[in-house]
Amino acid sequence: MPSSFQTFFRRSTALLALLTLGACAQLPQNVDRPVSTAIAAPATGTALADLVQQRRQAEKARYESGFLLLGGPQAAYGSRLALIEGAQKTLDLQYYAIHADASTGRLVRGLRAAAERGVRVRVLLDDFHSTGRDALVLGLAFIPNIQMRLFNPLAGSRDSTFSRLLNSIDDASRIQQRMHNKLFLADNVLGVTGGRNLGDAYFGNATNGNFVDVDVLAAGPIVQDLSRSFDSYWNNERAYPVQSLVTREELQAMRDRAKRAAQELAEESARQQEGGAGTPTAEQRARAWDEKPLDLRTATFVWAPAVMLADKPGKIPADSGPGNAKAPGLVVSRPDDKAGSSRGPASLEAASDIAASGDTVVEGLLQLIGQARTDLTIISPYFVPGKDMLQAFSTARARNVRIRVLTNSLASNDAPVAHVGYARHREELLKMGIELYELRSEQASFGNVFGSSGGSSAPGESRAMLHSKVLVMDGRLLVVGSMNLDLRSQLQNTEIALLIRSNELSRAATEQIERGMRERSWRVELVDGSLVWRAPQGSGLKDATTEPDAGAMLRLMLKLFGPLAPDQLL
Repeated sequence: MPSSFQTFFRRSTALLALLTLGACAQLPQNVDRPVSTAIAAPATGTALADLVQQRRQAEKARYESGFLLLGGPQAAYGSRLALIEGAQKTLDLQYYAIHADASTGRLVRGLRAAAERGVRVRVLLDDFHSTGRDALVLGLAFIPNIQMRLFNPLAGSRDSTFSRLLNSIDDASRIQQRMHNKLFLADNVLGVTGGRNLGDAYFGNATNGNFVDVDVLAAGPIVQDLSRSFDSYWNNERAYPVQSLVTREELQAMRDRAKRAAQELAEESARQQEGGAGTPTAEQRARAWDEKPLDLRTATFVWAPAVMLADKPGKIPADSGPGNAKAPGLVVSRPDDKAGSSRGPASLEAASDIAASGDTVVEGLLQLIGQARTDLTIISPYFVPGKDMLQAFSTARARNVRIRVLTNSLASNDAPVAHVGYARHREELLKMGIELYELRSEQASFGNVFGSSGGSSAPGESRAMLHSKVLVMDGRLLVVGSMNLDLRSQLQNTEIALLIRSNELSRAATEQIERGMRERSWRVELVDGSLVWRAPQGSGLKDATTEPDAGAMLRLMLKLFGPLAPDQLL
């Protein structure tokens, strides 16, 4: 699938950039960036604000912010539709990738309708994926009442990812440093954050592979913290209005090329399907489940204290001025303690203080990991533990903290090169006493650790790829965000996360993760000095002594070239 190739290519390009020189086109200078901010968020005054207040009062909630885990693609998709249809004032979207496909098309139509009824729409997109067909999403910028900006853009043609990367090959750091945050905010009172980008593969509609992912729908004052983070990126000098980078004429030319390519693809698909049912198109799959918005009136929120962790945009160097350098920093919001939450060592306030001692989201989480008292349950699809991470794990293990990590297997990883950075540390982690589980790649109907990855139930039709980013600490602190536990998230990408102090949500998440580990994943063990992959419970599969489900050629390629790739570029 294109997004998988782009991910693989981006993670490999920095290595090539160190050896190759190229001519870099220039970004526009003296760009006009009108400042705008989130609306004030009164307790009442909009339909969504009134709904949140009514739900909180009806449930006699102790805390002001509420949360709902969104695992399955239908809940994740429906929540976004509900926010679009319910918004009366503003919609703010911040994403690493927005793909121009069937799932996004429905959301875009909703955004246009919202803009037509007077809702101010702001869309902030990292610029890496806005090439080829995906560049068509930039058309949003030319719709009245919709503003769109690109963060950390790459100069040059948008015909293909390859051409843009080649043009920027002498600026490897620029290619590598991406805005990875994900936010979908409505009227500054309800919002979604987590692991999902926008596109078919994130909502169970892709034919080649679907991501196993999780988001959280947040309600109440915590959303104001998310909005402040959005504003800091939106008004940053690294954010360029689309009109400063793409003209209407260029956009129309891209539309014409995409239309011709779609016609050719449709003709080829028709030829392949003659005489049989064939593989369904993305559009057909998008209609396989209804596109109804989530009913927010009946959604079950868990009301709990929470804090936001967010990297400052300065983690990515600015464009203007000589000798610019990174200016990392971590924004940690204050917990909702109006209900008299405890200030003891297990309190959210104490956890936020510990996290605040880090310079980035991941470093903040590593500080928390080092302070765990009983157990840590982690999902990280790209798991590349650097020196700091290994030290945090070692500190926790020294206190007999149980640590379980679920990550991708080589077969389920959409960026196989990233698997190298995990595989080279696998034995060290096992010797440390960390329990490792690797997702079994199988058809998209697989029941994942937070629901279903969606898609058709036809065996072998589509593989499942882990994309969730979750941490549960000591059975009481739940973390859901955009970050992976790897050096890329720690040092290069900007990230965002919610820390929620809730026994109920932590217990529910842990139960789902444990089921996924038990029934849908290979458990990796070290037996007599050799790795063994124990088959998932009830799968009927045999244990394996090599990377399960992965072809011999892929295993060989990674074995040969993997040692050349440093962890920080994976």
